[in-house]
Amino acid sequence: MGFLEAIQTAPLFLTEGALIERLRRDQTVVLDPHVLHAGFIYDERGREALRRLYGQYLDIGAAFDLPMMVCTPTWRANPVRLQHAHLAHRDVNGDGVRFVTSIRDEYGAYAKRVFIGGLLGCAGDAYKPEEGLSVDRAAAFHGAQTRALAAAGADFLLAATLPHVAEAQGMAVAMAECSVPYLLSFVLGRDGRLLDGTSLHDAVAVIDAAVTPRPLFYMVNCVHPTVFEAALASAPAQVRHVNDRIIGLQANASAKSPEELEGLSYVDADPPEMLADGMARVYRRFGTKILGGCCGTDHRHIEWIARRAAERARPNA
Repeated sequence: MGFLEAIQTAPLFLTEGALIERLRRDQTVVLDPHVLHAGFIYDERGREALRRLYGQYLDIGAAFDLPMMVCTPTWRANPVRLQHAHLAHRDVNGDGVRFVTSIRDEYGAYAKRVFIGGLLGCAGDAYKPEEGLSVDRAAAFHGAQTRALAAAGADFLLAATLPHVAEAQGMAVAMAECSVPYLLSFVLGRDGRLLDGTSLHDAVAVIDAAVTPRPLFYMVNCVHPTVFEAALASAPAQVRHVNDRIIGLQANASAKSPEELEGLSYVDADPPEMLADGMARVYRRFGTKILGGCCGTDHRHIEWIARRAAERARPNA
């Protein structure tokens, strides 16, 4: 079963939890200031650290037999950042796809239920919308990375933690040219809007109308389930059926804002069971069927989300 058929027919999908934040606290590796963990695939310690985290998440998906989306460590691997990190001579994006694919393929029959996403992020700081690019500049800037991820065989492309609607639209233009299913995932403020002030409805409506083919669907990431729930429960969202297009949430385990989380010396996180209850609630209320984690989450949160998801997927649950 291919990704398109799986996403259309499966009642629930799982994603991985945090990678970058967990690696930041791993004493055996050091994140690159420009590309973060993208270059770890070329270092023995880095590969081991990545394999350990991906393996934890995939083990959970396999244990609960849930279809799963797993993304490459390429969120910051755009051409400018690769140049600054002295990695421009390598096919970091293609090698990232092949690295995660090799881990997926170790899972035998379950590997057929795991789909690899080629991951990219905005050009600037994901929490500073004023750094967002125009539509045309974004389409040109992100083109090389989208083409590299698609050419390496990613099952889908995902642009994540997007704060700025114009840059998101430009990224969609670049991804739409790759003949691979693609998704956009926004980051929201506590008011339920993109960080540039655009409502979820307007962001979806503008991009859907402007780009052909349009995104397969949309997601939200790097926010607590309560923020996501409030955004989809707003009157415009209910009237205009935004939740029909936004079907995934990779949630933070903390209700604090990114500004409040920045620089904390400890991990602020809900207990795994509590976060899982929140994820089950958005699934039940809005049909949000792609569930996973972002900042503050680890394998324990994903296991509890999978447990709650499996309960919901049972007949008469």
